[in-house]
Amino acid sequence: MHDSLSPRPGARDRQSAPSAQDAREGRLTTTEPAVRERDGIYYGWVVVGGAFTVMFLGFLVAYSFGAFFKALEIEFAAERAEISFVFSISIFLMFVVGAFAGPAADRLGPRRVIAAGMVLIAVGLVAASRARALWHLYLIYGLTIGLGVGFSYVPAVGAVQRWFLRRRGLASGIAVSGIGAGTLIGPFVATWLIGLMDWRGAYVTLAAVCVVLGLVGALLIEHSPERRGLAPDGDAAPPVAAGSGPAAASGSDLKTALRSRPFLLYAAATFLTSLGLFTPLVHLPNYARDHGLGDEAGVILLGLFGLGSLAGRFLLGAIADRFGRRPTLAATVAIMGAMGVLWWASTDIWSLGIFAVVFGTCYGGFVALTPSLMMDYFGGRNVSGIIGILYSAAGIGALAGPTLAGLAYDLLASYAIPILAGAAVNFAATAVMLATPTPERWRAGEGD
Repeated sequence: MHDSLSPRPGARDRQSAPSAQDAREGRLTTTEPAVRERDGIYYGWVVVGGAFTVMFLGFLVAYSFGAFFKALEIEFAAERAEISFVFSISIFLMFVVGAFAGPAADRLGPRRVIAAGMVLIAVGLVAASRARALWHLYLIYGLTIGLGVGFSYVPAVGAVQRWFLRRRGLASGIAVSGIGAGTLIGPFVATWLIGLMDWRGAYVTLAAVCVVLGLVGALLIEHSPERRGLAPDGDAAPPVAAGSGPAAASGSDLKTALRSRPFLLYAAATFLTSLGLFTPLVHLPNYARDHGLGDEAGVILLGLFGLGSLAGRFLLGAIADRFGRRPTLAATVAIMGAMGVLWWASTDIWSLGIFAVVFGTCYGGFVALTPSLMMDYFGGRNVSGIIGILYSAAGIGALAGPTLAGLAYDLLASYAIPILAGAAVNFAATAVMLATPTPERWRAGEGD
């Protein structure tokens, strides 16, 4: 069932989403407008820059955890599953809190919510630097870093979707490439800081950087182009009939979206993908050490993962704008499954390096394409809330995946089973995505 503002059979809301002819599977080909913003750079790209900064800092902190793994393992005399659970808590909360952060950003505007998130990250890092027992890290690092990144990530990526239509895939890819950049340099920065001042000092230094640069990034992000008299892509805003809202405010209401077949199927696929998605970020350095490649190899592999992630957000976002977001996303997840098989068979730095780059590229594409695809299905009215709740499924997968991988290693002294299980769930997620109706069919009422 669809509300009055959402597409439905025989009465499609043309403001909430492009037509079937103009947006086949995310390929947007609207007519070039006669009037465009001419006073300098289109502010949407400033929003992209602010979102990039926020995500770069948040995920530099979150995804550098693997570089801290050995120091924490020694400091607290803990098993790998116990240390992995610190990361899993933070990732779980990072995505689950989006279910609250997204709707809050839709109501209050993203700037305040993002700023609160960056402050939480800084407070959490300082508090974690004073931890004296492992449960302190569970409570402090897991809670505050997870909440902080969650409050900054979903509102930032949701804001970007409203500012673009024809170039949404590219803009979203550039914004979320901040995650890839943070993943790329985070392990190297963390390793350098740990060597310079130990892991506690490293956390304090990262806190200072996050609170200063993070607040700057938050201030650059604005809710929507309509507040500047524009339409997406910098076009002149169309005339608005009396009593009607701006185009970006149209689309499915939250309840309708959450009950729809596309949302439910993509939530299931996101959960399955996330079970194996985050395991390399925690356990790839350990895997390298176990095969005699040393600590330096682990840091290099995490860096290659980040390099691939960075490239994937640009490359796959642009490819999806041309060939369709839905098929590109499904292919991306299938390749992640194939790369899991490669990881299982790899014991040398070269094959592990190939795995890290290709898997990271697909991970970057997955993160870049999912929000834009939700916008294709449901429009901009509640896009941050829809994305946030979808990411709750990712949070549940992220909580289970790395922790179960660490537990499997503690019991079996091998990562083989969790690696192959991660590959299998990616293939299953691909099948679920391909069973989902396309945006054009769903908007036409053919896929309910």
